[in-house]
Amino acid sequence: MRILQLHCDHIEFTPTKKEIKSAEDIENPQTQRLEELVVAFVAIEDGDDASVAKNAIGQIKESMGKIGCKKLLLYPYAHLSSNLAKPSVAMSLLKEMENGASDLDVSHSPFGWTKSYKIQVKGHPLAESSKVVTKDSGVPKPDEEITSDALKGESKIRSYWKILSPDGTMTNIGDFDFSKNKKLEVLAKYESAKIRKVDQPPPHVALMKKMGISDYEPASDSGNMRFYPNGRLIKSLIERYVTDRVKEYGGYEVETPIMYDSEHPSMVSYFNRFPARQYNIDSEGKKLFLRFAACFGQFLMANQYQLSYKNLPYKLYELTRYSFRREQSGELVGLRRLRAFTMPDCHAFCKDLEQAVEEIKVRFDLSQNVLRNLGVNEDDYEMAIRFTEDFYNENKSSIEELVKKHGRPVLVEMWKEKFFYFVLKWELNFVDSLGKASALSTDQIDVENGGRYGIDFVDENNNKQHPIILHNSPSGAIERIIYVLLEKAARESYEGRKPQFPLWLAPTQVRIIPLKEEFREFAEKLSDSISEKDIRVDVDDRNESIGKRIREAEKEWIRYILVIGEKEAGSQNLSIRDRQTGTVRELSFEEFISEIKEQTEGKPTTGLNLPKHLSKRPKLMV
Repeated sequence: MRILQLHCDHIEFTPTKKEIKSAEDIENPQTQRLEELVVAFVAIEDGDDASVAKNAIGQIKESMGKIGCKKLLLYPYAHLSSNLAKPSVAMSLLKEMENGASDLDVSHSPFGWTKSYKIQVKGHPLAESSKVVTKDSGVPKPDEEITSDALKGESKIRSYWKILSPDGTMTNIGDFDFSKNKKLEVLAKYESAKIRKVDQPPPHVALMKKMGISDYEPASDSGNMRFYPNGRLIKSLIERYVTDRVKEYGGYEVETPIMYDSEHPSMVSYFNRFPARQYNIDSEGKKLFLRFAACFGQFLMANQYQLSYKNLPYKLYELTRYSFRREQSGELVGLRRLRAFTMPDCHAFCKDLEQAVEEIKVRFDLSQNVLRNLGVNEDDYEMAIRFTEDFYNENKSSIEELVKKHGRPVLVEMWKEKFFYFVLKWELNFVDSLGKASALSTDQIDVENGGRYGIDFVDENNNKQHPIILHNSPSGAIERIIYVLLEKAARESYEGRKPQFPLWLAPTQVRIIPLKEEFREFAEKLSDSISEKDIRVDVDDRNESIGKRIREAEKEWIRYILVIGEKEAGSQNLSIRDRQTGTVRELSFEEFISEIKEQTEGKPTTGLNLPKHLSKRPKLMV
């Protein structure tokens, strides 16, 4: 069965003549006009049966629920297929579908008639969709990958898609005006469609190679990347920055194993509540798996603590290098989606739901601040928030407070009932130029795993209780932050601006270029003086023209270039070529250092991760 489904302002149709002998009888064919409805153009194919009809109407009703529409028109439409069922079968299955939607305002257009029609389709992300439903839909193949119950059931969750505005207004997604929120519209379409496969490489893939940051590793499994010196430097600085912020917030850093026994009682239960594919390993009779999060390692550790309500919220933190998820191969692309990734993971153990709700607000501020200081601004991402209907009804004001902190409308997925272990999850999502969304910061309110892992605390009445657990990554995967920075740089280049890393992340912050060999000694002393200030500086001592050396420094996105000639060597000031502003300025040494320090204040520092002299560097073939 093939279905073209449209959410419409209205449809107007007129039966004009019978197309087949067995067409439905109509006493007085008239024009009909229906408004605010879903129109399902349906072609019933040879081999379809009642199970297909039931599956199809179930999918239609599920998608209608997401947009809040209760009126359905089934419109027989033979033009969607060249392999049609016999008219008698088609009419019977059409009736089955209509009966299956009896809880809706459902009707059908006449079967077997040629009809003229006018239609006005709405302009929201879920307004248009197509489906192919067969007997084999949902039936696993014999060699299909084994996945958790949570992952299998993720697509079957009954949920509704809405938009929540900062003023607390909740709008059905089909009724929301996206004209001022185009990226939110893209996010809504991406999340509701759940199509993660990529048809073409996004711009950052070429940049990550060109800038000597990272590349695919052909000798490993797909989605496991290699990082060159520049990439490792950037990655390590981001790791250190995020870790410092989490520790300032109150997280206590720990380290847990990367592999676990899949037959351990706590793991068996957790598998079926967490929607992830894992790597499996057989070793000495044990069935092991590589961790897909730091959760269970920290939970097993928390199980060993004697906790009091006075200790809560208690926060454990780990920067996992690495977490592993066997993402589907068609979804793997560059640094956006990997099978091995570095994830800052902070769990807060709270005494009750009230404390958890207050703590999640603190962590939301932490996450926004972390992203901002990594170079990802508020207008770079859109927010999605998911919760159960019961949780929303009981915590409306707190949810609305999170949306106000974001300052713009957010995408909402509301579940009719709890399916996973959490009752709320928010995400900050970057939307790239290909219309793909990637979650960065996220947090969850977990109401199950305190009990599952036997984590206890003693409350005010000296009774044992299980904590509510928050799962926060203030930045999301470190590799994904680099992806965002490169995608932003590609956009800047496309718009005619010069792409740039935040100065504290630039592999080289200052390059010195001596015009001639006689100025080499001055350049060396100057580089030593700058390096002593914890600034990454290198020297282009190659026997190349000054023009070529400046051009190459520009291509490497080096912010400050100091060309040393006779005038510069004899001056008290430095002549500074500023790539960002496109100007040449004269500053004293102290003023120059102060300008750099002002831009890198509060950020971690490290030395060069390449030879100081360009003549000593091997050329990277990419």
